Amino acid sequence: MDVQTLLNGLVLGGLYACIAVGFSLVWGVLNIINMLHGSFIILGAYLAFFAHAAFGAHPFLSLPFIAAALFGLGYVIQRGVINRVVSSPVLITLVLTFGLDMILYNAMVLGFSATPRRLALDMGRIDILGATLPLDRIAAMALAVALTAMLFQVLRGSRIGRAIVAVRMDRDAAALMGVRVPQIYAITFGIGACMAGAAGSLMSVVFPFSPAMTGLFLGKAFIVCVIGGLGSVPGALVGGLALGLIESMAGALIGPQEAVLAGFVVMLALLIFKPTGLLGKAGYE
Repeated sequence: MDVQTLLNGLVLGGLYACIAVGFSLVWGVLNIINMLHGSFIILGAYLAFFAHAAFGAHPFLSLPFIAAALFGLGYVIQRGVINRVVSSPVLITLVLTFGLDMILYNAMVLGFSATPRRLALDMGRIDILGATLPLDRIAAMALAVALTAMLFQVLRGSRIGRAIVAVRMDRDAAALMGVRVPQIYAITFGIGACMAGAAGSLMSVVFPFSPAMTGLFLGKAFIVCVIGGLGSVPGALVGGLALGLIESMAGALIGPQEAVLAGFVVMLALLIFKPTGLLGKAGYE
């Protein structure tokens, strides 16, 4: 594997980690497969695009506002709709989030059209050991990893974070200790949407995007969760980096069109031989 392929994989993997960490958190804490996650990512990308078009705001500077807006949207959706069926079987919540995703997806198609867009920002290039990388991609990857690390610190060191971890480990015991479980569920879902919106803002400067790509990003979040381990922030980081390297190597060896397939092959292999993922815990559902 040459240096260019390695660096491309690491940059891509950092972005994948940010894409997947919110999805993994919601799945791990609420036991909900959030089909809205891909649409949240694309919505974040559109918000960054229009903030730049209307106000000239750099997507890295508008990211906190976009993340806050997506947190509010996620919080409202969970508290007002999903919380009513959160204790139902997984199939019920899966169908509900799928229906909500169809609403958001079609709203974006109607409001923004299906034409692919991209924020073209030329921040220059840098040479590293003979490989050339655009600075905008390096900056996006660095911010993605920083956001993932920040979420890890919030979960470990804050009162809200400890409550989220407690609910994830044992919801009934957490409730007996005074944790308001419905409130924690809404906050967790909001954090998942917040991370998705931030990831979309970063992705808008790297790849073209359109509503048709919601399924692609959702699929990548699935793969990263399986590789890294469900509900684990470090697992999302490791899984994201692993998927980025896998796709980068596969793209160099068999072509970029087949690179996505390589990720799904690895996911299926892990489901058969190590279903807990690289950093997941056995026995946790």
